[in-house]
Amino acid sequence: MNEYLESIIKRDPAAKSKLSVILTYPGVKAVFFHSVANFFSIAKFDLIARMISQLSRFLTGIEIHPKAKIGKNLFIDHGMGVVIGETSEIGDNVTIYHMVTLGGISPSVNSDDQRNIKRHPTLMDNVVVGSGAQILGPVVVGKNSKIGANAVVTKDVQENSVMVGIPAKNVGESSPDDEAFKPYGITSDSDKN
Repeated sequence: MNEYLESIIKRDPAAKSKLSVILTYPGVKAVFFHSVANFFSIAKFDLIARMISQLSRFLTGIEIHPKAKIGKNLFIDHGMGVVIGETSEIGDNVTIYHMVTLGGISPSVNSDDQRNIKRHPTLMDNVVVGSGAQILGPVVVGKNSKIGANAVVTKDVQENSVMVGIPAKNVGESSPDDEAFKPYGITSDSDKN
């Protein structure tokens, strides 16, 4: 828990203390509720798991399916409107801003054919997803990549990419050697301007 809270404080200049993060950050509450719902989901108590996830959605404005796989130190900043689908997989130290969707494609078409198959995105370690971005389908977003605000990603993203636009295009490289947390979809050339 201490490592998780420290990781948030490192990524958010508004975070003043661990106590304030615990008490006032909806993303922290949503991740906690997800861990409980995921436990019940793994134990095959699907209805209880879904009820817990819906309670979390009501309280936080963040919807995480109980079966989604989440690594350590997920930071959902602001959080309102975030949707993380059933077969989503999220690596370690990922940051997601508000109104982001990790969704499937054509979820209402041939629903029976889509059960028990991978239909949602995979975010590898250290990915940052800007507010309003939509990552759709069973795509993989490579390590250290940044997805700019309101980008729409429907294809795999290579490691260390900076993706912006609709449809999202790679506009630069995110250096894995840069220790500083850079939350937005900008290239290193943009930093110099």
